[in-house]
Amino acid sequence: MERQRGFEIVGAYAGRGIHLPQRRTAASAGYDIEAAEDTAVGPGRVALVPTGLKAYMQPGEVLLLTIRSSLAAKHQLMLANSVGVIDADYYNNPGNEGHIQVAIYNAGAEAYTVKKGERIAQGMFFAYRTVDGDTAGTGAARTGGFGSTGKD
Repeated sequence: MERQRGFEIVGAYAGRGIHLPQRRTAASAGYDIEAAEDTAVGPGRVALVPTGLKAYMQPGEVLLLTIRSSLAAKHQLMLANSVGVIDADYYNNPGNEGHIQVAIYNAGAEAYTVKKGERIAQGMFFAYRTVDGDTAGTGAARTGGFGSTGKD
């Protein structure tokens, strides 16, 4: 069977106790994503929390990340960009092997330390549509890692 979409552990985190994301119930839309290491997030600051994961998917699909609601409600944490977007061509890119990092903003008054293994985000795969005459994909392939789309 041909692989359609899923998660893998990036090479730098192999053998370090990283868990592949899972849905917790039959009706859960999102796959729970854990932190790969302890990361401090100061008040009013943004920190990139490594997951040790990469995601593969079909062309025309995207992985969207959202913060887990418990982190938002209990600790005033949110994604710095509201929703994380992981493009299909991010997988195995030469810049960072497609390592997914979660940009977390601390809107609270106290520092918070994300602990290794703590569920920090939910990932959901979606299909998307393009407009008539779209020419993306006719140029060079992605060469960079985190935040590289559109850079020259």
